[in-house]
Amino acid sequence: MTPLLDARGIAVERRLEPTDLIVQAGELVGVIGPNGAGKTSLLRALAGIELRQGRATIDGEAVASAPPPRRMRLLGFLPATRSLVWPISARDVIGLGLTGPDAGRIEELIDLLELRVFADRPVNSLSTGERSRVLFARALAARPRVLLLDEPLSNLDPYWVLRTLEILEKAIAATNCAVLASLHNLEQMLAFSRVLLLDGGRVIADELPGEMLASETLGQAFRIERNGTAWQVRAAPQS
Repeated sequence: MTPLLDARGIAVERRLEPTDLIVQAGELVGVIGPNGAGKTSLLRALAGIELRQGRATIDGEAVASAPPPRRMRLLGFLPATRSLVWPISARDVIGLGLTGPDAGRIEELIDLLELRVFADRPVNSLSTGERSRVLFARALAARPRVLLLDEPLSNLDPYWVLRTLEILEKAIAATNCAVLASLHNLEQMLAFSRVLLLDGGRVIADELPGEMLASETLGQAFRIERNGTAWQVRAAPQS
């Protein structure tokens, strides 16, 4: 089977060691790891934003050399920062994710993300969670083949965590795209079909969610361990 996303030797100096990664169409991949593990660097390298070494292709097309309109069809990127300083409307921000005017698609996304009450307000006046939904809509706008989402569930209330996961599942079902999303809440990985664990700028495990959640490797990477149904700080080894 030809992979949808095929990365070979991608790296970011001092943050991501040379990495190979294959993702098939239809996969919903979680990316986890402690702070500074390389999650954001992996997503940015795959998006061609910081790629200085290696090659990433989507549907056989090199991401880094694709012209901007084509790249928007290949991938949608949601940055970890939700900072938006421009005093432009939420509606116009969504439009930035399109390769050309498409009022119908913008209205569809406004309804999907329940943005209508503030669609014409300046984005720099919105809450962090509201800006997250606007930027998510922008990432979805061009119906890209791959969605690269940095902490898409952060800053969201429980309803919007569940709705975002539901929207991603429906996008995959409708277009057979693939999604890679970084996470901090370990329990959320159970909603994904596959999970990558990064530490020290390397992918150290690639497993099914249930296997990852129970793995010793995960506990060692995060320095935590299970205590019944809860997590606790991992006991330091005896000297």
